[in-house]
Amino acid sequence: MIPQSFIQDLLSRVDIVDVVGRAVKLKKAGANLQGLCPFHNEKSPSFTVSPTKQFYHCFGCGAHGSAIGFMMEHHGLSYVDAIHDLAAGLGLTVPQEGGRRDGGGSAGQASQAAGLVPVLEAAAAYYRQRLRETPRAIDYLKSRELTGATAARFGLGFAPAGWRSLEAAVPDYGDEAVVTTGLVIKGEDGKRYDRFRDRIMFPIRNSRGQVIGFGGRVLDQGEPKYLNSPEGPLFSKGRELYGLFEAREGIRRRDRVLVVEGYMDVVMLHQHGVDYAVATLGTATTAAHLGKLMRQAERIVFAFDGDAAGRRAAWRALENALPLLSDTRRLDFLFLPEGHDPDSFIRSEGLDRFEAAVEEAMPLSVFLVRELCRRVDLGTPEGRARLQAELKPLVRAMPDIALRGQIALEAASRAGVGAQELLRYVGLRVAPPAPPRREPWRDRPAPVPAALRSRAATPPGLEARIRLLLAYHPSLAREPLSPEFLPATLLEWRDRIAALPAGANFAVLLEGLKLESPEEAARLAAEDLGHPVLVGDLTLEQARHEYADAVGRLKLAQVAAEIDSLAREGLETQAQRARYKELMGAKQSLSAVANA
Repeated sequence: MIPQSFIQDLLSRVDIVDVVGRAVKLKKAGANLQGLCPFHNEKSPSFTVSPTKQFYHCFGCGAHGSAIGFMMEHHGLSYVDAIHDLAAGLGLTVPQEGGRRDGGGSAGQASQAAGLVPVLEAAAAYYRQRLRETPRAIDYLKSRELTGATAARFGLGFAPAGWRSLEAAVPDYGDEAVVTTGLVIKGEDGKRYDRFRDRIMFPIRNSRGQVIGFGGRVLDQGEPKYLNSPEGPLFSKGRELYGLFEAREGIRRRDRVLVVEGYMDVVMLHQHGVDYAVATLGTATTAAHLGKLMRQAERIVFAFDGDAAGRRAAWRALENALPLLSDTRRLDFLFLPEGHDPDSFIRSEGLDRFEAAVEEAMPLSVFLVRELCRRVDLGTPEGRARLQAELKPLVRAMPDIALRGQIALEAASRAGVGAQELLRYVGLRVAPPAPPRREPWRDRPAPVPAALRSRAATPPGLEARIRLLLAYHPSLAREPLSPEFLPATLLEWRDRIAALPAGANFAVLLEGLKLESPEEAARLAAEDLGHPVLVGDLTLEQARHEYADAVGRLKLAQVAAEIDSLAREGLETQAQRARYKELMGAKQSLSAVANA
């Protein structure tokens, strides 16, 4: 794991204005910067970046986060990759706890992987040049009605038929790095030769746009028809998706991603205007693929052939998706008519009909229940029992979300079995009958305990304002403060912020809370977005003045509330009268300071 201390240091050093500014044109707007939101279409800027908080927020779509969050949401990186990317920009090496790298491997391997990228980029440039010089390869692409603009967008190239053509592309053909990239094969006798020969080349890019591997399609006859780069430090077909880098803007604009089966499917769909299509790399859709896709869009549509092989592939994708499902993400399945791929379907039926088919794709829940019902004879007890038996592990594989119960209820309806019986069988809780509803006007209000009356008397938002001032300017938490008359929860919050490293900011605090206490992080984010006064726009000196004023007012309110409580109780004991006198003196002192 990456040490939390490093993440804190990284967020203290990185400037979110630089990170966001590489993707969004920002203009000064008071203490903040403003621009058009990269996460939704808008004509008037509602996207703001706060240098003080090191945080971004869109008032249009609600997107918000730190520099790490921006790298994840805008560039589609994982949490760990976002940290590595930001660290590389600052020239920092990401340390690891326990001597291991997140996702496996070592820091040395990560460095080795980064060194392979220039070799692959050089090969991609060489293949592009060879395509321009090879009429036979150009004629093949023209026969598929692929335009030059599309070929350029995806960086298509051509690998000549020679055994060592890449010698002209790389500085040292004998370098071990050339073998590690998968571009060159080293035989048992030590002789080297090109892996890709006489093939149309499809560069595979990661989310940063770097070439990490290739797919090659044989130009004439030959096997295999498609050949991928081998697994290596940079490339793993179980993690990568072809076309994801090129589809970023289309996916963001449509908030959906279409998963198809091949390189040419992706390229031709983009040429037709379906610019949110990606493909797996000759393998079944894995959990890693799904995790990456779910970070990109709220809706994922899988397009498969409508034959038996297509349905088997769809079912494997469904099984891998079950543990990752959520009630805010939708997975659908589109089965193309027999004899059609996406390109031929669009040419035959038109783009509008294809887009309508995507829009009307079958939800995962429907496909799951229909497929199970198709496999059994629901007219017999044995068939209905088998349906329940096959449904149980599928439902149990899902997280505890509402969709899980809905699928079970739909299966019960289709199978003609009792809903409660099926829910019990698959292991879902059966909700007890709701208690009789009480009439609100007959309820007597519960008395407020004395210990809570002072909290109830706190001016609305005052404690939240202090919490935010400390969060936005953590150095305030290390300045001297008398804790008397302040709520324990606020003092605990101050101590937590005081423990942050020097130079910490709001983003450092929030990212740490997300790992330690998601509930506390959600509360802070809500206070940040919901506070009516933009305390985050204050300078440190202004914030220090506001902080002292708010603390004084909060203490005064707490003292006044306790005085009122004692007066209501009658001041019957000597201890109560002594406390009352003490509080009146404190109130006088606090009032004098507040009015000064």
